[in-house]
Amino acid sequence: MIKENVKRLLGELPEGVTVLAAAKQRSADEISEAIKAGIRIIGENYVQETLRVINEVQEKAKWHFIGHLQTNKVKKAIDTFDLIESVDSLKLAKEIEKCCKRRDKIMPISIEVNSGEENQKSGVAPKDVVQLIREMSSLDYIKVMGLMTMGPRFGDPEESRPYFRKTRELFEQIKDFDLPSVEMKWLSMGMTNSYKVAIEEGANLVRIGTRIFGEREERHN
Repeated sequence: MIKENVKRLLGELPEGVTVLAAAKQRSADEISEAIKAGIRIIGENYVQETLRVINEVQEKAKWHFIGHLQTNKVKKAIDTFDLIESVDSLKLAKEIEKCCKRRDKIMPISIEVNSGEENQKSGVAPKDVVQLIREMSSLDYIKVMGLMTMGPRFGDPEESRPYFRKTRELFEQIKDFDLPSVEMKWLSMGMTNSYKVAIEEGANLVRIGTRIFGEREERHN
């Protein structure tokens, strides 16, 4: 099923759009099947969960962290992931900087934008994104690679359109600044329910879970 889902999805996407397989609570076998079918980026929400499966996955892929990263998990995160998509504060960025300096490693990150300004969601308010990235651009061991925002998992995906549009406008604005250590490569928007709208609004990285792996049982990590 996963193989067929991936092939169908990849065949539908426009050129220039990359799929991240959102693998929260998925097994190493499921992740391996997705990679074999053509997925090149795996997204995980929890550091500990990733550590349980990553060594069992023999196939090569990039691993992105897409969950809320706690500062006490930064050391393991920078050793495990190729990109951290969900940086949402200068405090977290400085912790990543500190840990990377010890390893002499530059960590690619994206900034999570709370485009809907919802209290229950993490992320930076749109009005604060530019200033935050300006401050991060002075750090030596971080490279800002883009922006990430969430859309509603359920409901009418059209309701996400103005928030995706707002994030794309920020993305283009920041790209024009040509700041040091800032490369606006990834605009990560949209999930299974909303990725088509996200692509229409400029997303070049979409985070797909259910469409690839099928429904999962929710359970506490």
